[in-house]
Amino acid sequence: MSPRPRRRWRRTARTLACVSKVKEKLGDSVAVPFAASRRRVRRIRGDTALAVLVLSPSLIAVAVFIYAFILWTGYISLTRWNDVLPDYTFVGLLNFERLFSNDRFLIDLGNTALFTVLFLVESIVAGFLLAVFLDQKVRGEPFFRTIYLLPFAVSAIVTGVAWRWLMNPGSGLNLIFAKVGLGFIHSNWFADPKFGIMAVTIAASWQMSGYVMALYLAGLRGIPAELREAAAIDGASSFALYRYVVIPLLTPVTLTVIVILGNIAVRLFDLTSAMTSSGPAYADDTPAFFMLQTTFQSNHFAMGAAIAMVMLVMSGCLIVPYLLGMRSEVES
Repeated sequence: MSPRPRRRWRRTARTLACVSKVKEKLGDSVAVPFAASRRRVRRIRGDTALAVLVLSPSLIAVAVFIYAFILWTGYISLTRWNDVLPDYTFVGLLNFERLFSNDRFLIDLGNTALFTVLFLVESIVAGFLLAVFLDQKVRGEPFFRTIYLLPFAVSAIVTGVAWRWLMNPGSGLNLIFAKVGLGFIHSNWFADPKFGIMAVTIAASWQMSGYVMALYLAGLRGIPAELREAAAIDGASSFALYRYVVIPLLTPVTLTVIVILGNIAVRLFDLTSAMTSSGPAYADDTPAFFMLQTTFQSNHFAMGAAIAMVMLVMSGCLIVPYLLGMRSEVES
């Protein structure tokens, strides 16, 4: 036998001898805890292996169909693939330079900014007022809550088709206004280049106000009753109660609403497609609709990928600060 196996056997023998001596001195008092800890370690390893096995298909799907495709889109945006046949010639940021010199894309960015601001204000105000109304313990609250949430259950295409008829200059709302003597409110709605994107925000906020109401109602029901009673004892009016107590406590809900609705505004496509397409003079055009036409109708795949990456950055500007803020709160 070679020297190395001999030394290995000697170390093993010494280890076993030490273990036997420890057992002789301590007896069986450490046997049960040691066995229990060993079973606990095995159980933890088994649970971990089972969790990995169950989550692996989802993790692989997310890695491939989300993050891999994002990387692939980013790579395509840096190539010269602006024809039916693929062309992977690297051109750097040339597509982004052309994109930001495109008048239509600049109009789209302005439409998105205006839509986001109006959409957030209308949805937050309407959702908050509906939540305050339901928080008063009104009779028939389940019925009203269902009615308010119903638009959120309707698809954006159906919402767009319905509001396209309602905002038709020759029928819908204008006809109702004329019948009740409010003909002076007549408007061309989305057919007016100056009012087009604002009309779309009305339909969008109608659909999402119920969702915002549900979030605010959950936040209102989570405020301790002691705070309201203390404010009432101090002589605070209802306005002061909501101004200095309720609204500050609902700040996390408001931030959540801003992030969710902001991302909806950035990727707005189906609602405008059903209502107006791009509208007169691109008054209702959005980056998502522009990307669709650029990629699949004009076959400018690299330019369409560049639009997609810009939209991704716009969404990240909303999500990343929110996640960082939540992480800092958890750590603190």
